Amino acid sequence: MTSSTSTPAKRAKRFDPERILLALAAPVLAVLLSVVICSVLLAVSGKNPFEAFRVMFTYGTASDGQVLTLNRATVYYLAAAAAAFGFRMNLFNIGVDGQYKLGVLFAAYVGSQVDLPAVLQIPLLLVTAMLVGGLWASIAGLLKVYRGVSEVISTIMLNAIATAVVGLLLIPGRFAPEKSGTSNSIQTDPISQSSHFFSIETAGGTLWGFIFVAVLVGVLFQFTLSRTRFGFDLRASGRSETAATASGVNVKKMVITTMVVSGAIAGLIGLPELTQSSYYFGQNIQPGLGFIGISVALLGRNTPIGIAFSALLFAFLDVAGTQLPLQGDFPQEIVQVMQGTIVICVVVAYELVRRYGLKRQQQKVGAELAAQAAAAAKKEVSA
Repeated sequence: MTSSTSTPAKRAKRFDPERILLALAAPVLAVLLSVVICSVLLAVSGKNPFEAFRVMFTYGTASDGQVLTLNRATVYYLAAAAAAFGFRMNLFNIGVDGQYKLGVLFAAYVGSQVDLPAVLQIPLLLVTAMLVGGLWASIAGLLKVYRGVSEVISTIMLNAIATAVVGLLLIPGRFAPEKSGTSNSIQTDPISQSSHFFSIETAGGTLWGFIFVAVLVGVLFQFTLSRTRFGFDLRASGRSETAATASGVNVKKMVITTMVVSGAIAGLIGLPELTQSSYYFGQNIQPGLGFIGISVALLGRNTPIGIAFSALLFAFLDVAGTQLPLQGDFPQEIVQVMQGTIVICVVVAYELVRRYGLKRQQQKVGAELAAQAAAAAKKEVSA
C-alpha cells in the first residue's frame, strides 16, 4: 500500500513540469536574445534581417543542408562531450583543441602505416586517438594534483605545445612522406581503405556513419553519470571536494581520471573528418573545435541530451550561414556574432533563471509552512 502510493509521488516529483520549463528557459532565452541582437545589427547595416533568416532556414531545412548539419553536429557533439565531462567535476579542460589535434595526427599516421581488416583497423584508430588524447590531458591532471597548477592555465599552455608538437612531427621523413614534385602541402599519407568508416547515402548526400559513435558516446556519458559509482563520485567531487573527501572519495584520483576521460573523448573529434572525408591529416585540419565544443557544452548545460540540441543549432548556423554571401550579399560574419552572443546571453539567462527558480522555491516553502501553521491552529481550536 505504501509503495504503491509513494511511487507515483516520486515520479511526479521527478517529472516536475515547472522544473523542466526552468531547465529549458535559459537556453531558449539565450537563443532568442541572440536573434534579437543579430537582427538589430543587420538592420543597422542596412540589411533585412528577416530575409537573412529566411535564406538560412530555407537552405538549412533542405535535404542537403540537413545532411551537412548532421555531419558537422557529429563533430561538435564529440567536442562538447569532451568539455562537458570535465565541467561536471568543475574541471575546465580548455585543452580539447590540442588533445584532438594530437589524437587525429597519430590516428592518421597509424591508419596510413597499418592495413588490417576493417573490424580490427577502425577500433585500432579509435583506441589510438583516445589513448593519445587521454595521455596528453593527463599532464594537466597530474600538474593540478601534485603541483597545484590550475587546469585552465596548464591546458591553455598544452594547446600551444600540442601545435608545436604537430609541427615537429608533421615534416617529410617523419609523419609526412618525403616530398615529391612541386607541391608545398605537407600531410600524412592517406589512410588505408580499411580505415574508412561506413557512410549512408541519402537524397541529400553522404551521411557520416560516425554519428552512431557520437550517439554511443552520449549514451555512455549519461549512463556513467547517473548509473555508476564513478559518476556519483564525479558529481559529488564537483559540488564539494571537502564533502566528497569526507565521504571517502579519492578526489586526486578523480581529477586525474576525469581529465584522462575528457581527453580520450577529445581524441575522437577529428576522426569523422579523417575516416569519412579527407582521409589524411594536413593543413585541412580545422582549428578552434575545442572552443566551439566549450560553447556547445555551456548551451547544452553539460548534459548529453542538451548538448545534442546545442550541437545541432551550432551546426545549423554554420551550414546555413554559408549561403548568406551567396543569396542576398549578407555578411557571413553574422553567424559568428550569433554564436558568440548565444554564449554570452546563456550565462546571463542561466543567472536570471536561477534567481527566479530560487524565488519560486522560497515561495513554495513559505506556502507549505503557512498551510501547516493554519492546519495546526485549526486543530488546536477544534481541540
